Amino acid sequence: MTKHLRAKKQYQNTSRQFVGKKYSMSSLPNIEHSIAIPYQLRVLFTERAFEPANPLVRQLLCTKESGARRKAIIYIDEGVATANSQLVPQIEAYFQHHRADLNLRGIHLLPAGEPIKNETDYLKQIYAQIEDQKICRHSYLIAIGGGALLDTVGFAAATAHRGIRHIRFPTTTLGQGDAGVGVKNGFNFRGKKNFVGTFSPPFAVVNDFAFLETLPEKHLRNGYIEAIKVALIRDASFFEWIESNADALNRFDPDALRQLVHTSAQHHVTHIATSGDPFEMGSVRPLDFGHWAAHKLEQLSDFRISHGEAVAIGIAIDTLYSQNIGYLDAPSADRILALIKKLHLPTYAPELELQTSENQNATLAGLEEFREHLGGLLTITLLKQIGQRFEVHEMDTEKILQSIAQLPR
Repeated sequence: MTKHLRAKKQYQNTSRQFVGKKYSMSSLPNIEHSIAIPYQLRVLFTERAFEPANPLVRQLLCTKESGARRKAIIYIDEGVATANSQLVPQIEAYFQHHRADLNLRGIHLLPAGEPIKNETDYLKQIYAQIEDQKICRHSYLIAIGGGALLDTVGFAAATAHRGIRHIRFPTTTLGQGDAGVGVKNGFNFRGKKNFVGTFSPPFAVVNDFAFLETLPEKHLRNGYIEAIKVALIRDASFFEWIESNADALNRFDPDALRQLVHTSAQHHVTHIATSGDPFEMGSVRPLDFGHWAAHKLEQLSDFRISHGEAVAIGIAIDTLYSQNIGYLDAPSADRILALIKKLHLPTYAPELELQTSENQNATLAGLEEFREHLGGLLTITLLKQIGQRFEVHEMDTEKILQSIAQLPR
């Protein structure tokens, strides 16, 4: 008997064993396996990355898997391109200099700011360019700009072909120290910030300090509040460093700026990598301290209030709330508010007084929206002391309104 006939006969005999028998689904064992996927979260520091003598970009793109002449499309924030008039020709010259290894498939300018995340036109444009240039999973999308551009390009990279390699070049202090070094990207939908998005670690983050040289003062200061935030929840000594270097930071001293960005980035990446919840499957979000009110304020102001300004106000509210419910001592609360003010960040906005059609304070709606965004229980991070946090699952709305009324103006 041939091998094929033996196999066929065996199958027929096996099949007959099932005839006339009843099998319930419960008799079949479940199949469960843990899947461990190693991610390398790399934040690299350099200056003038696109000078031909700087090998960093070439080394990043030239991996074994990406093959010969690595393809890349580059997206640049229009504001960054305007402030750095030589950036586009520098990039073109860099890729030309390394043309034996690198294959530039286009440089595209996109508008700056949150509006890019509110409409799908730009997202569709990126998808079309990925298809037209035959960008594959071993090719690269490189995003150079502020948080809105990084979010939009990052979302496109994470979803096209189920994931294209993505390199971020944050160009703001906020991006280099906080938002740009994480594993999230998002897109606004139906008026809700980052309603659509993915958890997708970038292939690399490159913090090029040269971009900070042309950054407007407002955007330099926005990153200060995220550094204060991470200091408040993780590191009292870092908070003290910011206090003692406030004058240097107000002068935008390069050494102080770089130290603040580096320490802030280190704390954010360490938390993501060691918290045990990098993709936020649970409800605890200490890195979102002050953000429940901040996200709502951005919406209420139609994004007139920048993210950094909104977080400063949100931190001020939750600092006073922590004091009003009997945890944070008054001298510590005063220190926090004084530092925010000293760095010329706001602690109040008129939008805090807006009312809903039911005559309720509109900011309070941010609590439920924050819970929906996180999923599960409402979980708010508060302070016991500078450098020590704790979580609550409910908030007293009267105490919140009391805290808002106490904000320095």
